Amino acid sequence: MELFKHSDFDFLGKKWPFIILSLILTAAGFVSLAVKGGPRYGIDFRGGALITVTFANRPPVDKVRAVLSGALPVQVQEVSGKQDDIVGIDAMEDTALQAARQKIVDRLTASFGQPSNGKYNINAGGAQALADRLRDPLAAAGIPTADQQLATLTANIMDYRKQHSGLIRNLDDLRSAPGITPQILNVLKQQTYPDTVAVVGTDVVGPTIGAELQRKAVLAVLYALGGMLVYIAFRFEWIYGLAAVIAVFHDTLITIGLFSLFNKEITLTVVAALLTLVGYSMNDTIVTFDRIRENLKIMRREELEPLINKSVNQTLSRTVLTSGLTLLTALALFLFGGQVLNGFAFALVCGIIVGTYSSVFIASPILIFWNNFLEGRKRGPRGPASPRKEPSVPAMVAAKVKTPVSAPSTGKERPRRGAAKVK
Repeated sequence: MELFKHSDFDFLGKKWPFIILSLILTAAGFVSLAVKGGPRYGIDFRGGALITVTFANRPPVDKVRAVLSGALPVQVQEVSGKQDDIVGIDAMEDTALQAARQKIVDRLTASFGQPSNGKYNINAGGAQALADRLRDPLAAAGIPTADQQLATLTANIMDYRKQHSGLIRNLDDLRSAPGITPQILNVLKQQTYPDTVAVVGTDVVGPTIGAELQRKAVLAVLYALGGMLVYIAFRFEWIYGLAAVIAVFHDTLITIGLFSLFNKEITLTVVAALLTLVGYSMNDTIVTFDRIRENLKIMRREELEPLINKSVNQTLSRTVLTSGLTLLTALALFLFGGQVLNGFAFALVCGIIVGTYSSVFIASPILIFWNNFLEGRKRGPRGPASPRKEPSVPAMVAAKVKTPVSAPSTGKERPRRGAAKVK
């Protein structure tokens, strides 16, 4: 499919507005990073805990944030398509982390949970705590309570809870769980109740691990750029590889700067998006460079800038189709993907836009600037003496007219008297 047939747009004639735009965005990003003391890293990098909370009927995420805002400096993210919210806490000691976790649970339970009425919350504890609570009531009801039997019963209840997103919504639903008889279910109803909010997971990242992840993320991006530089330098020429890496580095810097300008966190998913952009933008640049290389073999007498313009026009349909469709997908993720995918999708949207125009307006002009630099060195002065000027056409004609024309030699002329004979 070809959208633009025989297009002849002067892309490189409009390169300076895009170069100036890139310089402005890069400068704005650096200023924002300097003012804010660097990028705003997520808990993955700075260390902390991610507490996953699930609801039987999830309230609006704004209400959850309002309830928790006074307890701790936390960040709440909504999990799209599930009844879960993720609460992020900055790094702290284990004791303080347990206290903070309990404070979050207490606040959420008081606001969105059900009253306990002296019963045990079956959605809160583990198998051992549930076994300790049920041991005596089950024995009083005449149900065997040997350690192995009780452990099997509570393990089946925990498995059922895990299979249903960590939340038992109704005790009657346990009828389908293995080993739950009507007598056991009656005891469960007397001793326990299913709360409508529960903590289903806690992931802790220490500050040391966060710093290590941060270092490895930076190295991953740099290794990707270095590997691509080597490949393109081997596949084309070193200036092509340098131009492509500068363009991709430009894309990465602008994307990180936009994250700082819009106060968005950089997490592991964002680093994955940046690595995706490195490969995507590099692929777009290689396609353009490959067409330039082919045209250099065909149109050897063509000037470099018109040749690059023609190459970009020849790949225009492919660029619009691939970049346009990928951008639509990234926009859909950004608009409808929820809070968890927001940073990932934002990086993709910014990177695709910046990466597409950098292949044309950043990488290609570098080739032109380098070619002009080499041509300037060839035409430069050779030394302090001014170069010899060729005589103009009228001067050459006049000199030819004034020169006497001698008669052709026959080889028999006698030498003049006094002239030396040449042997």
